Amino acid sequence: MKLASLKGGRDGNLVVVSRDLSRYLPATPVAPTLQAALDDWGTTESGLLSIARELEAGAGDRFDPANCAAPLPRAYQWADGSAYVNHVELVRKARNAELPETFWSDPLMYQGGSDAFIGPSDPVLVADEKWGIDFEAEIVIVTDDVPMGVSVADAPAHIRLLMLVNDVSLRNLIPAELAKGFGFFQSKPSSAFSPVAVTPDELGTAWANTKLHLPLRSYLNSNPFGYPQAGVDMTFSFAELIAHAARTRPLCAGTIIGSGTVSNKLDGGPGRPITEGGVGYSCIAELRTIETIQHGQPATPFLSFGDRVRIEVLDDNEQTIFGAIDQPIQRYPG
Repeated sequence: MKLASLKGGRDGNLVVVSRDLSRYLPATPVAPTLQAALDDWGTTESGLLSIARELEAGAGDRFDPANCAAPLPRAYQWADGSAYVNHVELVRKARNAELPETFWSDPLMYQGGSDAFIGPSDPVLVADEKWGIDFEAEIVIVTDDVPMGVSVADAPAHIRLLMLVNDVSLRNLIPAELAKGFGFFQSKPSSAFSPVAVTPDELGTAWANTKLHLPLRSYLNSNPFGYPQAGVDMTFSFAELIAHAARTRPLCAGTIIGSGTVSNKLDGGPGRPITEGGVGYSCIAELRTIETIQHGQPATPFLSFGDRVRIEVLDDNEQTIFGAIDQPIQRYPG
């Protein structure tokens, strides 16, 4: 089943979308918003599935991702992990920061702003290019109500949906913020999500051990930037991330948990750009770190106004699963 939120009001209007993302039907008879559906998933799921069957039988209106808000335009919680420790290690090298050994056994996670997500086709608005605008391509899951202290073994039963995210970062603001010892805030503006959220069963065998085993594709100005395998080099599964997040508190239905920037090693070392036979990267910062390691300084600039980022996942038949995050970088006019 695939769900989306058409723009309208603070929380959008929930619709069910066909598997090929060509048609949709309103979900209003079942739940007006995705948050409402998640709040009472045990009751709403069957009604949503009934609408999905109507779509597969040919019903529905034409679906246009440009009309979509984020599936959850605002959420009670957005917790982003760093399950790909290779990425963390490389980015910390760029700041001349050591990687603590515990990062390989204890997940890294921060709580991001969740009150103003942006849609998959909406522009990323930033006031100043000098802040070091970067995209970060990630996989995320959405939970139902998760009890405090949930085990890794029980956590998978609480995964209701998967999405993609562009976790926008302002790289040049990060060092000063982290130096304060109190985490990200200004350096993490609003994130953008894929047009649709999908239930795990839609992924078939590509969803195993609470990891998505498909390439996450990123493009910068229509040029391929990264095709890393999301199921490879993922040190912590989503089940482990859920258990980590819920160790000392319950998680509300609609909690979004991110994988962190998808990152692959190559032959035991850092990856290579696609142009050099590698799988590329899911953010510019990682490429700049490789350039620094190899040449003493980075050569690739961060994003500029007018640039365009595209992020999506294709199935084995080259069909898009979540739809694409496809958005321009623009100057904030305020």
